[in-house]
Amino acid sequence: MKKEITLKELKDSGYIHKTIKEEIQKNLIARIKAKEPIFKGLLGYEDTVIPQLKKALLAGHHINLLGLRGQAKTRIARSMVDLLDEYMPVVKGSEINDSPFQPISKYAKDLIAEKGDETPISWVHRSERFYEKLATPDVNVSDLIGDIDPIKAATLKLPYSDERVLHYGMIPRANRSIFVINELPDLQARIQVSLFNILQEGDVQIRGFQLRMPLDIQFVFTANPEDYTNRGSIVTPLKDRIGSQIFTHYPKTIQLARQITEQEANISSQDQSAIIVPNLAKDLLEEVAFAARTSEYVDAKSGVSARLTISAMENLMAAAQLRLIETGAETTTIRLVDFISIIPSITGKIELVYEGEQEGADEVAKILIDDAVMAQFENIFPRVPKLEKEGVKTTYTDVVNWFEDNFIELNYTDTDEEFYTSLNSIKPLDAIIKEYASNLSIEDQNFCKELILWALTIHRKLDRSENSSTFTIDSAGFGKHFFS
Repeated sequence: MKKEITLKELKDSGYIHKTIKEEIQKNLIARIKAKEPIFKGLLGYEDTVIPQLKKALLAGHHINLLGLRGQAKTRIARSMVDLLDEYMPVVKGSEINDSPFQPISKYAKDLIAEKGDETPISWVHRSERFYEKLATPDVNVSDLIGDIDPIKAATLKLPYSDERVLHYGMIPRANRSIFVINELPDLQARIQVSLFNILQEGDVQIRGFQLRMPLDIQFVFTANPEDYTNRGSIVTPLKDRIGSQIFTHYPKTIQLARQITEQEANISSQDQSAIIVPNLAKDLLEEVAFAARTSEYVDAKSGVSARLTISAMENLMAAAQLRLIETGAETTTIRLVDFISIIPSITGKIELVYEGEQEGADEVAKILIDDAVMAQFENIFPRVPKLEKEGVKTTYTDVVNWFEDNFIELNYTDTDEEFYTSLNSIKPLDAIIKEYASNLSIEDQNFCKELILWALTIHRKLDRSENSSTFTIDSAGFGKHFFS
């Protein structure tokens, strides 16, 4: 931590005062020239959002990040802290981070006038220069801007007309810092109006006080497009004062979505070493989110957060961990039957349209898993024919025929040895794997065997039933739904 110094020592050090926007621009330019990453941990935005952010920051704009839930809007705002100088000098004791060279509060001005070059200077780390406020209905002008403090007035024996009786709100206290207002449309219109002068002219008005306080703040707002019609909107004059509006988006490929999930999911190193997750299982998890974003049962305007797959991965690993505890095994592999464990992660992360409400959240979750299974299955194997000509053999005829005289129970609680002994007893699957998936790892090949069986149950070529721990597959009866 930097030690306290005097104003003279600060001047002698050659320190040059910069506004927060000049500070961000200087550090941004240095990173660009050094070819260093600008925003760490932001995947998938390299060619879309990040170039726009660079331009907005170089232009010195306040920024509105507009996008659906789970698109890293808050992460973007928080990562901007890395573009600030590590330490910033302030007049010691100032409530609003007064610059020693351009003080704006009466306290700082009076202290500098009294002590001159001997004015004490303290340092603020960049981690303390980030302020965040979630727009909720109870937010008022006093919270954001400030109010008269009658206790301070009585203690100091000052009239209410004296500036020293003011209690500063969050925005003045964020002077020379980054201030984020999340879900801006949720902020009441009259509160949004109070921001006009702060963004444009630098005036702060508190209970009749009109103070010329040119606050030096980098504002970042976040908003969800759905909020414009659902709960509120950004009033036009405020929107006009925000320099750049940048749209965020969901990952566009399965591989990119996987990287995000692996980066964000909270998985212990112990679980990572004890639980094998086939690549196809990781892809299938992401396919569920992609299926949800195009599903007729899910409200596309509300979006499907990237947190769905993060939470689902954590649930999937927890299911495998529970199996390890119950069986006493040292290692286990994620199976397709384990995907029943992610249903709670799906139902809590999607908004349903009327048709989805009619189906029910759990049933929609199962349908989404169905859709994801079929999308992945058809990337590897031929489609299951809807109609079959008598006497004409298809890729899956031998598998279906095997179940005429057999059935299989796949138990969630089985050890890997028990589970794959049961699965590998279906010999006709080997020929399909050899023809279409021979280049995959053993774990992925085993996962493919489950994919084939589930696809055949979805197409009602086989029948599938379940209880709390056992999944039974046999010849087609009445044709039950996957996870039914």
